[in-house]
Amino acid sequence: MKWTTLVSAEDLAAKLGEPGLVLVDCRHALGDPDAGEAAWAQSHLPGAGHAHLERDLSRPGAPASEGRHPLPTAARFAALLGRLGIRASDQVVAYDEQSGAMAAARFWWLLRQFGHERVAVLDGGLARWRALGLPLDTRGPVPGPDYPGDFDASGQVDTQDVLARLDDAPGWLLDARAPERFRGDVEPLDPVAGHIPGAGNRPFTANLAEGRFLAPDVLRRQFVALMHGRQPAQVVLSCGSGVTACHNLLAMEHAGLHGARIYPASWSGWVADRSRPVATGDAPG
Repeated sequence: MKWTTLVSAEDLAAKLGEPGLVLVDCRHALGDPDAGEAAWAQSHLPGAGHAHLERDLSRPGAPASEGRHPLPTAARFAALLGRLGIRASDQVVAYDEQSGAMAAARFWWLLRQFGHERVAVLDGGLARWRALGLPLDTRGPVPGPDYPGDFDASGQVDTQDVLARLDDAPGWLLDARAPERFRGDVEPLDPVAGHIPGAGNRPFTANLAEGRFLAPDVLRRQFVALMHGRQPAQVVLSCGSGVTACHNLLAMEHAGLHGARIYPASWSGWVADRSRPVATGDAPG
């Protein structure tokens, strides 16, 4: 097993029970932070542990400038990996209810930033697993020691990096939020509506068809068109709080477009300072 972006339910099911395979349930529901863990407790993929978006994959109590889902400390994440029974040699597969956006892709990105290459997201998530009649149970993981490591900050940018590029031509920043939020028509979560000036809009839902990721060649064509001639390493990915941006990164990596970076603070961190510029309407051409 060497899955590093996506794995199908069929391929994963064929490897259940093999040594070195660790499953992680990342289900989360916005507006009900206990729902994902409660659903995991009722049933999950065999032996899977649960990673909570707000407690495990974020850092509670961080300043507003870091956004609604600030990155966890290395020590917090290392302890989580230990509780999940993950070792450096393991093949890890993360999943959520369906798309991977809430919050399997976030876990995938964090584990990669921690230096672990063999981690993938279950394509179609738990919904497709259930539809195929594949096994579920209530067994949890066997915990181990904390996973030694640290985050590689080269895969992310901060607000100063974004401010420095506001005059760049379009194509350098892609926002994963829904079009109506990007345009500023509505804003259900953050205090200001709109988007960072110069950003393009790539809703994470555009990566999917019937709950599964589009083919790599299709994703590649679509992202290349949005990048306006830039190399992937010149592209920054954002969203509302640094979670669904990881879904776009996963799509790009699956398409062979390697090296884009995440802006973890994203829109929620950007508007923490009301003096920063805000754009509304459609993306620039």
